[in-house]
Amino acid sequence: MKKVICGCLLAIMMVIVGSKGISVEAASKISLMIDGEKVNGSTYSVTESEKVSLLVDTGKLKNIKKITFKSTSKSVASVTKDGVIEAKKEGSAKIKVTVKYGNKTKKAWVKILVEAKKDVTDNEQFTNKKTLVVYFSATGNTAPLAQYAADILNADIYEIVPLEPYTDEDLAYYTDCRADREQNDPNARPAIKGSVEDMSKYDTIVIGHPIWHGQAPRIISTFLESYDFSGKTLVTFCTSHSSGLGSSADNLHLLVPESVTWLKSKRFPIGASKDDIKAWLDEIIVD
Repeated sequence: MKKVICGCLLAIMMVIVGSKGISVEAASKISLMIDGEKVNGSTYSVTESEKVSLLVDTGKLKNIKKITFKSTSKSVASVTKDGVIEAKKEGSAKIKVTVKYGNKTKKAWVKILVEAKKDVTDNEQFTNKKTLVVYFSATGNTAPLAQYAADILNADIYEIVPLEPYTDEDLAYYTDCRADREQNDPNARPAIKGSVEDMSKYDTIVIGHPIWHGQAPRIISTFLESYDFSGKTLVTFCTSHSSGLGSSADNLHLLVPESVTWLKSKRFPIGASKDDIKAWLDEIIVD
């Protein structure tokens, strides 16, 4: 009788021990990850044309023979043998993963939701980045156009204020006035009152100015030489009664690093409208 009892106890212990040994591997789950995020049985969103890598963590599984990936809708999201998922078009697709180990298999999946890629139109090229509109307006003609540009681009605005304000006498052209002397001296750099608080946060700078004797006022040169515009996008516009743009924009290009991207400049007559400004901004964005 004792032998039977002992035998039963031994059998029970073997089952328990045996079941524990099996459960370690049987209970082990495979983990799917995209960009460090676990995505087993969940939905992961991507945009059209985007590629992401699906990583498989096999945990404590041993004797891994093969890992396969399969998409339920290749036209929406395809997957390579290495687990690279490419979003094709708007929709959803399941990516199924099968892990073969020994003579067994384990499966997992993730749902890929592909969202339409948003087209960048109108002025989004600027508004998606941080833009600053800068202007100098000694007589008030350039100021409203700069405000139009700032409104259209949803940009910050900064006025270049001379440390020594320009008087009517200073702007009495062809009388050897202050403006005449400054424009005749390529090295003149009128001082500016104040400064842009943090130029580094702006990607694009739009600069508005009048035309004095066929050129930008020398205070624009002061502004351009006061900051590091490396890698930024710059564009200028000018206002005048009759003078054209001339070589003013090209001369300003020489004052900044070669890594600056310049967009097409534009001359506007006094009193140009907001629609005029918008048409120009739309044009240079398309270009």
